[in-house]
Amino acid sequence: MKHYRPRVPQSRSPPIAIPPFHAVPVRIRADGWTPLRQAEFIGHLAAKRSVAAAAREVSMARETAYRLRERPGAEGFAAAWDVALARTGSEAGRVRLLAALMAAREALKPSRKVTVEQLKWRVETGLWQVFLRGGCYAGVRRNPDNSALLALLSRTRRAECATW
Repeated sequence: MKHYRPRVPQSRSPPIAIPPFHAVPVRIRADGWTPLRQAEFIGHLAAKRSVAAAAREVSMARETAYRLRERPGAEGFAAAWDVALARTGSEAGRVRLLAALMAAREALKPSRKVTVEQLKWRVETGLWQVFLRGGCYAGVRRNPDNSALLALLSRTRRAECATW
């Protein structure tokens, strides 16, 4: 008669909510990193914890994902990437998670150095929220970025008043 050891459940860290982020400003192409593809990549990255597998899921290359992360204006995307890969099992992992969450919060704050073109991009693409259910990628939602819209209106109004 065989005796099997009882299964020991693996200690999994609780699921982490991915913070909303702005898509990286890129030229829109059907075969490129569209804002939707960027958000789906973050969702698959959180579920699979592999950059290569997540890039494969959205039909992109791993190298282009790393290049996208390094582009100007990718602070929110990079912070969401870091949160998606964060592990809370150790103290160092919790410190990295907190740093990534703070970076994501800072990326959402309006800055006076944001150009009008960047504000237009943020208004057009909005904020992307990734949803996970039970550690699996469940979908994304695009929310309008009202603060970017108000900042853009304020700047254009100031520019009109200056020309009078």
